[in-house]
Amino acid sequence: MSRGMTAVRAGFQRGRVEVRQIVTSADVLGWLWPSILAMIVLYVLSDRTVPGTRFSLGSQSVAGFLGVNMLYTGMLGLSVALTVEREDGTLLRMKATPNGMLGYLVGKVVGQTGLTVVFLLVILAPSAYLFDGLELRGASSWLMLTGVLVLGLIATLPLGAILGSLFSSVQGLSIVPLAIMGLTAISGVFYPITALPIWLQWIGQMLPLYWLGLGMRAALLPDEMAVVEIGGSWRHLEMVAALGAWAVFGFVAAPVVLRRMARRQSGSRVMPPSRPGRAAPDVGRQRT
Repeated sequence: MSRGMTAVRAGFQRGRVEVRQIVTSADVLGWLWPSILAMIVLYVLSDRTVPGTRFSLGSQSVAGFLGVNMLYTGMLGLSVALTVEREDGTLLRMKATPNGMLGYLVGKVVGQTGLTVVFLLVILAPSAYLFDGLELRGASSWLMLTGVLVLGLIATLPLGAILGSLFSSVQGLSIVPLAIMGLTAISGVFYPITALPIWLQWIGQMLPLYWLGLGMRAALLPDEMAVVEIGGSWRHLEMVAALGAWAVFGFVAAPVVLRRMARRQSGSRVMPPSRPGRAAPDVGRQRT
């Protein structure tokens, strides 16, 4: 077996171990509490209806929220992992191992994909009982849901790798979730995007978050709910084209950014743990 295939196999193993460690530890609450809070808010909105319909606003919004959850768990989770493990020296050790970076990236992709699927199912399970109108019994709904999930991960995970390579610290990366929260307001996730001014609708459609939410709504909501979407339809072809364009951009840009980050990675950039009686190195003297 070639060294490359060995690294890929090791990456798959690493990814499975990371998923198992997170879902079987107390850390899982750190991943789940934002989703739990959002579910409570959406359940409170269940008695309100989408303008122009008799459909529950909470049910309409929970479908789109799955797209937000995918973005947070997949894209943001990968970017945080890359940033943290660049700081603690993990990436440097992988760089010094033959095909180590390949195995590392495969492991991260497998791990974040697994977590995204697990948390999506964790949200869907109670949603089936809490929110009326979700179509979770038909094979077509699950097929569409799977397709959107796969395409969404292909489109957003490379973006997470790019963000994790661009930011030098977790503190700097903290601006990303705040930006996602702001962009959620104009992405039609919690309220139909057609209620926004036209210029905001155009901005919203430039973001992968809008198309992820649209795909989830197309998979889980009845066809008559398409009337509140742009053009009065689910726009399946446009959704595939938009997420496909983001995927192409990510797969072209991510390797370039990752190689640049790996070249800059050196031992002088890793902060070792401080020892008793010994001062920590002066970070101001790190070489560039």
